[in-house]
Amino acid sequence: MKNISIWQDTVQCDNYAVLEENLDVDVLIIGGGITGCSTFYQFKDDKRKVALVEKNRIGSGASSRSSAKITFLQEDIYTKLTNIFDRDKAYLYYRASKEALKIADDIVSKENIDCDFKRSKSYLYTLDPLNIKKIEKEEKLLSSFGEKTTDIKKLPNGMRVESCFYVNNTYIFHPLKFIREIIKKSISDNHRVYENTKIIKIEKVNDYYKCYTTSNIISAKTVVFALHYPYFLFPYLMPLKCYLEKSFLVCSKVKKEYDFNAINIETPLKSMRYYDNHLLVVSSSCNLAFASNSRKMVKDLEDNTDITNYDYVWSNYDLMTFDHLPLIGFIDDNLILATGYNTWGNSNGILASVIIKDLINNKYNIYKELFDPKRGFNKQKLINYPLNIFSSAYSFIDSKINKNKAFYNGNPYFTKKDGKSIAVYKDDDGVEHIIYNRCPHLKCSLVFNEVEKTWDCPCHGSRFDLDGKCIMGPSNYNISYK
Repeated sequence: MKNISIWQDTVQCDNYAVLEENLDVDVLIIGGGITGCSTFYQFKDDKRKVALVEKNRIGSGASSRSSAKITFLQEDIYTKLTNIFDRDKAYLYYRASKEALKIADDIVSKENIDCDFKRSKSYLYTLDPLNIKKIEKEEKLLSSFGEKTTDIKKLPNGMRVESCFYVNNTYIFHPLKFIREIIKKSISDNHRVYENTKIIKIEKVNDYYKCYTTSNIISAKTVVFALHYPYFLFPYLMPLKCYLEKSFLVCSKVKKEYDFNAINIETPLKSMRYYDNHLLVVSSSCNLAFASNSRKMVKDLEDNTDITNYDYVWSNYDLMTFDHLPLIGFIDDNLILATGYNTWGNSNGILASVIIKDLINNKYNIYKELFDPKRGFNKQKLINYPLNIFSSAYSFIDSKINKNKAFYNGNPYFTKKDGKSIAVYKDDDGVEHIIYNRCPHLKCSLVFNEVEKTWDCPCHGSRFDLDGKCIMGPSNYNISYK
């Protein structure tokens, strides 16, 4: 069994250089996932100087750990948006999600990209009779938008459901193959990519930004934060506007592969699709503040899906907004944010790339107001605001007073050395791995992920390998013991 995604196991993106000089660019894109790489592609034929920087490897973050669907059928999102806003806002998001599919299809076709891009029917179902009305309400809304839906009582793989409908013309793909190819087709003398290059500080100087790496400065007229979690945006109070959700995914070899994808409408979540004679299932999702016990989360997934033999198991984080809409747009002069995709990062990340280019070009985009990161509070935000403050405070306090979780059974163990908190994990070969047990981001104590053998921050999602190397932000620093 492998503790990486099937995407990471089947494709490696090309290597790119570390930035070793100062740069002057028109547009700096920070983040090498689906949003950053798609945005970089949008400027492929532009004469302006564009640079993309990634703190680790291109495609190494959340984009490489998703279920890799591009679909507008996103649970009961249109019912939720109608309840929070109105039908017009729900329809506008539907229109945006449909446009994301067209953008992806156009890129793949135009560039002749081999990324296992396939049309796929998307199913929304329930196993609970009490949720039949929810299914019917979502289907009725989609029908009112002009979308053709079809009712069924059984999924194509034979799984019986209480209520279900499907839509046509959605997509599945291989995200790392897509990222690898659009980057290769976009690089030129004026369009450069740098990896293992961390931006640790940003300063505004007159009408441009000075972006500091550990040893160089990038001066940029416009900066795009194409980050899963924007780690240096303290003035914008990101921790109070969103929360992180953690999910586990498993991939199991099957005798027959089916050409569909599906998701249920209830809790616990169960999302599925097929790839290369494997069934990929997402489940066991919860607020990161309450997701310390990774082994239990995987056990819950097994109980929910009846899958106990699998070839891959891994986790992913999603940044969730209170009103279910992404955050895409200006947060300051020539400073653009794109994140908060609510588990639908492939669709929204590809869509964001076109919105971002329009914003930089001062071109009108119909979705600008819908996704504006500075949009005002609504009823749902007001309801969830204190809940998010509670979960943020809970994760911080619990990490401090309950470091030695009962489920660790003595490995790892925690102690102090030279006045600093350290944690020691002994691997299967008896080798001890020692790290400083504080996340450099906001000093939360770390939790050991027994499934993937990583150190995870329960507050804002930073991840570190066994020896303390930072493999996912918002932290910019390692926690290696020296």
